[in-house]
Amino acid sequence: MNGTQGNGVAPSVYGAVRLGYALVDSARLPEWKRFAVEGLGMAAAEESDSLLALRTDDHARRLVVRRGASEDVDALGWEVASERALETILARLEAQKVAVDRVEGEEAALRGVKRLWRFFGPKRLALELFTEPVEASEPCPADGAFVTGAGGMGHVAIMTRKPDAMIAFWRTIFDAKISDFVEQRISGLNFKFTFLRVNPRHHSIAVGATRGVAIDPIPTKIQHIEMQAASLDHVTEAYRRCRSLGFKIGMSMGQHTNDRSVSFYAVSPSGFHFELGWNPLTIEDATEWPQLTHPGISFWGHSPLDQTLGDKVGQLRAGVSSLFRNEYMPF
Repeated sequence: MNGTQGNGVAPSVYGAVRLGYALVDSARLPEWKRFAVEGLGMAAAEESDSLLALRTDDHARRLVVRRGASEDVDALGWEVASERALETILARLEAQKVAVDRVEGEEAALRGVKRLWRFFGPKRLALELFTEPVEASEPCPADGAFVTGAGGMGHVAIMTRKPDAMIAFWRTIFDAKISDFVEQRISGLNFKFTFLRVNPRHHSIAVGATRGVAIDPIPTKIQHIEMQAASLDHVTEAYRRCRSLGFKIGMSMGQHTNDRSVSFYAVSPSGFHFELGWNPLTIEDATEWPQLTHPGISFWGHSPLDQTLGDKVGQLRAGVSSLFRNEYMPF
């Protein structure tokens, strides 16, 4: 497999990668249906005692909840725009001695793709590459409510004790570019967040880390997943519905300082947060983009809500336990 051009220079895959789907393991499928369909406005594509598949556009599946015990994101699927870009990424993984498995058949169909290449990324989160999504034969009931396209289905935020290695991983494999940084004190800890883009979406990956003592207060592999709504009305109505349905709100409606999106964070049935946002900035790389450090996550809003003493104790316990375990990095 050759991942270089004729002149010996490896081609960039920037702009050829986007977040395509997320696979969640959960024993709470009925709650997930209420949350995703009744609360956030997605459309159920398939449901059974062991599976809930959800749509937001012409892709057969964007979010898949499979019956399991972990209550966590099991895999993130990354859509690659061409076979050439896929070969480049696979060559980079081979050069770093990262094992990759090719998957077809029922496992690929479960995710709404024809085939995929799976490997383990940071924190042993399964990352899955695909080039051919399965498109649904029927129009999506949620068509037009979400923004996907060239920027993908959204973004993911991950906490880490090894931010330099985490950022280097995404830059090495996907040619990710740094958009900007945010620094903020939260619950007595100083945090720095680095926002990485792999296409014109302001960020597809956010990497969060504490300053000083390196701890990870998030018990799940990710801190949140985000999807983008097509209208502000969708966001505000989803916020109202989630509250009326009894789902916890992690952070209230607010506007971010760096990508300017208006959003809220709901607590998913599995415990990690789910952000629904509207109107974030996009970055055209023909122009210079300053890598600013913003002194705070939000201009307004995004106040913590519905956080119990048990939640705080759980985060403290996760942070302390993170000091005594090795955080996996592929290289």
